[in-house]
Amino acid sequence: MNINVKRVKIFVTIPLENVAEIRNAVCEVGAGVIGDYSYCTSSTKQIGTFMPNDNANPYIGENNKLEFVEEEQLGFVCDIDKVKKVLTKLREVHPYEEPAIDIIPLMDEDSFN
Repeated sequence: MNINVKRVKIFVTIPLENVAEIRNAVCEVGAGVIGDYSYCTSSTKQIGTFMPNDNANPYIGENNKLEFVEEEQLGFVCDIDKVKKVLTKLREVHPYEEPAIDIIPLMDEDSFN
């Protein structure tokens, strides 16, 4: 098997009211392209938990109090050469001080015999 990672899948959790803004921002700088289609994303509603410490400046909630927040997890593909640009834009428009971002390498079908 020859593995050459050319794309990743990025997942980020977002307050419900910010999903459209963040989707548009990351797709405008090149994320979410699959073949001849752009703005390809998926999302799942979920409950996120966190407890900001004394040094945090939370967008939602209070310091030292466990918070339960309805969020959306937005997922989209991204070419390796655009990841840094996409992450910079994502952090620029995301309201959270520390957004939860997962980056998963993807294998192309050509990697399999």
